[in-house]
Amino acid sequence: MAAYTNRLALWWRQFSVVGLLVGTLFFAFSLTPSLVPRPFLVQGLISGLSFTAGYAVGFIGRWLWSYVGLPVAGPRVDRVIKILATVICAVVAVTFLWQAGEWQNALRALMDMEEAGGVQPVSVGLMTLVVFVILLTLARLFKHTFRFLSHWLGRYIPQHVSNVLGVLVAAALFWSVIDGVIFSLALRTADNSYQQVDALVEEEQTRPTDPLKAGSRESHVDWRDLGRQGRNFVSSGPTEEELSDFLGEPTREPIRLYVGLNAAETAEERASLALKELKRVNAFERSVLLLLTPTGTGWVDPAALSPVEYLHRGDIATVTAQYSYLPSALSLMVEGEYGVEMARALFEKVYGHWSGLPADERPRLYLHGLSLGALNSDRAFDIYDVIQDPFHGALWSGPPFRSETWGKTTRERDPGTPAWLPTFRDGEVVRFMNQRQGLDRHDGAWGAFRIAYMQHASDPITFFSPEIFYQEPEWMREPRGPDVSPDLRWYPIVTALQLAADMAVAGGSTPAGYGHAFSASEYIDAWRTLTEPEGWSESDIRRLRALFTD
Repeated sequence: MAAYTNRLALWWRQFSVVGLLVGTLFFAFSLTPSLVPRPFLVQGLISGLSFTAGYAVGFIGRWLWSYVGLPVAGPRVDRVIKILATVICAVVAVTFLWQAGEWQNALRALMDMEEAGGVQPVSVGLMTLVVFVILLTLARLFKHTFRFLSHWLGRYIPQHVSNVLGVLVAAALFWSVIDGVIFSLALRTADNSYQQVDALVEEEQTRPTDPLKAGSRESHVDWRDLGRQGRNFVSSGPTEEELSDFLGEPTREPIRLYVGLNAAETAEERASLALKELKRVNAFERSVLLLLTPTGTGWVDPAALSPVEYLHRGDIATVTAQYSYLPSALSLMVEGEYGVEMARALFEKVYGHWSGLPADERPRLYLHGLSLGALNSDRAFDIYDVIQDPFHGALWSGPPFRSETWGKTTRERDPGTPAWLPTFRDGEVVRFMNQRQGLDRHDGAWGAFRIAYMQHASDPITFFSPEIFYQEPEWMREPRGPDVSPDLRWYPIVTALQLAADMAVAGGSTPAGYGHAFSASEYIDAWRTLTEPEGWSESDIRRLRALFTD
């Protein structure tokens, strides 16, 4: 028993008191609300990362204190401090765990969601410890690796040089294992899984007989080569009969064209196929042509497309091309340039043909993208290439924080306008909207070339930034967006970890109208103001909203 007690005491003395205190503070801060509600597994991961980060900050700070020769406490005082630190840590942790459930439910109420059963404090605490132990073990393994390399190199070169080289070699070794083995294996597994899912053909999906449909016998793209998302895309949407019944007049069925990733080897070839399809179905004779960039898996949000097809009475053609099987987050990390390459190739083909048509005989051309699709759509063209003959506009919803045009217009917004809903140069070219204020909130005229951003203040994919690790963002200042919790506070490092986790769950953790989920009603307002379809009264718009609400 005495031996066990001694080992336990020795193990306890290895921990940094300052590290435990700072780690506990970071743990407590991680339980406060962020932009979207989160399940307890995500909460446990965030809390574990936050506690580890706080421990590292405290440990390094204490080491620097000693390194520069500042006075330190003696053994007895240090023992008393550790006991007090343990008590303080326990009180702080329990207090914040107790409050965490109320914070999460208040955030859910703000987003019209039902209350959750709490954050399961025991589960969160245990998961925090598991994450901390794993990361601490890795850190100590790194330390032993560094010491071994430094000692071995010290036989041949000066000690201070061997220390630096030891750190660099150990870091390179660890990174090669993480990136070259663990990360690569996980990505290959994910890619194969998503590729198999993409190839599945649901029983209810049959090859279309309408020659205007992509994947039909007359199409240049085989039905199976559309991929799962492509087959869903061309098989859905309003029919000519549904449009006619709703509008009470003869209509045309909207054209939906899709080129799957397996349809051709290169982005250039897939873009050429898309143009051939557009020509085959006489899409350039429609009044509106929509060039759409999908998300990472090739998914297109039905809430974005069906409303504009109703607004233009079916006289519209939409074309898009897949560039990945992976979800947007993975696609951005692994295949970031693939999406840009595909979006650019498709734009150049379509715009090149469109701009060669007589101005009075060609459709109005618009771009659209959601999330990663918005980022790639923004990067698909160079403004100097189209300035002499611009297309008509773009609607980009949920733009990621890396979007260059979005970032520039937000930073250079008109004075007095909030970062979460800015006004840029009186809305003459670029306009922003959210779930409560539309694109028509500006008094001045909107020019012939129009860019529209649809965003929510509670969307972490839009409002995350690396600077949040060390600086409070402008969108967090008063007045805040209507869907941002008043209990949200900025904490160094912790808030960035919270928002990073929010990004992973943003699309499915909130109802439409909050976070990264957009409603058909919002799209109705956006497309109506951006494209100005004729013949729509306010009562007609109310009927259209009701159609998509039912």
